[in-house]
Amino acid sequence: MKLPEKYINSMRELLGDEELEAYLASFDKPRLYGLRVNTAKISAEDFLKISPFKLTPIPWIPNGFYYSEDDKPAKHPYYFAGLYYLQEPSAMTPANVLPIEKGDKVLDLCAAPGGKSTELGARLQGTGLLVSNDVSASRAKALLKNIEIFGIGNVLVTCEYPEKLAETFGGFFDKILVDAPCSGEGMFRKDGRLIKSWESQGPEFFAPLQRTIIDSAACMLRPGGYMLYSTCTFSRPENEDNIRYFLDGHPDFALREIYEYPDFVRAFGMKEAVRLFPHHIDGEGHFVALLYKDDKSGKEKTVDEGGINTNAAGEIFSDTYGAKAVNITGKSSKLPGELLDFLSEFKKSFDTDRITVSGEKVYLRPEYDAEIKGLRILRNGLLLGELKKNRFEPSQALAMTVRPEDYSTTARLASDNPNVIKYLKGETIEINEKELTGSSKNILVTVDGFPLGWGRLGGLTIKNKYLPGWRWM
Repeated sequence: MKLPEKYINSMRELLGDEELEAYLASFDKPRLYGLRVNTAKISAEDFLKISPFKLTPIPWIPNGFYYSEDDKPAKHPYYFAGLYYLQEPSAMTPANVLPIEKGDKVLDLCAAPGGKSTELGARLQGTGLLVSNDVSASRAKALLKNIEIFGIGNVLVTCEYPEKLAETFGGFFDKILVDAPCSGEGMFRKDGRLIKSWESQGPEFFAPLQRTIIDSAACMLRPGGYMLYSTCTFSRPENEDNIRYFLDGHPDFALREIYEYPDFVRAFGMKEAVRLFPHHIDGEGHFVALLYKDDKSGKEKTVDEGGINTNAAGEIFSDTYGAKAVNITGKSSKLPGELLDFLSEFKKSFDTDRITVSGEKVYLRPEYDAEIKGLRILRNGLLLGELKKNRFEPSQALAMTVRPEDYSTTARLASDNPNVIKYLKGETIEINEKELTGSSKNILVTVDGFPLGWGRLGGLTIKNKYLPGWRWM
């Protein structure tokens, strides 16, 4: 790979001659592939028991694994069941470092395509609120799909500039992740086409943009909250220089040290932040800095020692509907009968006070509501489904949040059953009595105990309701 001389000189200035040679030699290493387990659905330990892939742990990510290039995890039913996300290993670090706790209000400001949002949502375990934003409408749509595949319902997906969000969410969030758009120097080895982009829009273009973004993010963080700033580039102007600029302008913020890992490199003149270099770790590279906003009480909320997320899901699924779930009472008399009939097929309860009907579509709003008028919204809460003539059509997004044991009628298919692929391709399938539980017309199709989507049951025939845009190609 031919690197621009200007770039090589900048890395020489950063690393020195001897270490530059080691960095340039890393371009001859084979590309690495990463898989991150969705701990809202299954623990990393339990996933290893059922995994059909050759997996090696990523040492600093408790639910992250390297997989072999020979494996094709995007072509396995578990991918469609949302059991994992495919992500470059070092890119898993920012969401892992941010100290998420149940009930937090969390913002992922530059979120598409969703690698970090899906991890943040999984760690919330169905509680609190995740606001995932991306300024690009097309990228935000891909973001929404990945969030829904992961079974995250306590979400607000927006498509706005950070300054606009700051007008609405002043001091609102407990945790904010800013994985800022950058010159992408850490991705050259993975995608050589980015070199041309760097030559036209390098650090001098992105650094001012990043400063604007992080300034807006600071306005949205509550006192006592944490903000994580990261990039996938190596330049000082986009990393240490930006953090120094930010701290100079925000005396109420301070850096907090990131957990120790032997192959992390402490940032230049900034021991609390870390750099991931491809000649030190098995990954493409990242810069990560954790910032704390003073709450002026002198009492800082404790972060779990090491700052690393080590919690795996104790149950297969989190309670997507939150701690306020009640029996179908309250405002249920105002809800359409078709919807109530469908909800009665569950062996669990819903908080109907949070259910809203907009035209034909029905949503379960997040536990935390915010004044969001004037914002471009792709999704506010969980789309439950649509009201059709004399019936309710449940959504694909809802299916991905359901514990199979909580729904009355399921098709329990094994991952090696040919019907699984047929279903994912949108075909009608026939099942046997041993694979069927219940007799409702709406049937939840599952693979090895994890939901894939809905169907309409007639005898032992399932009419396919799998979302066309998600189908196996």
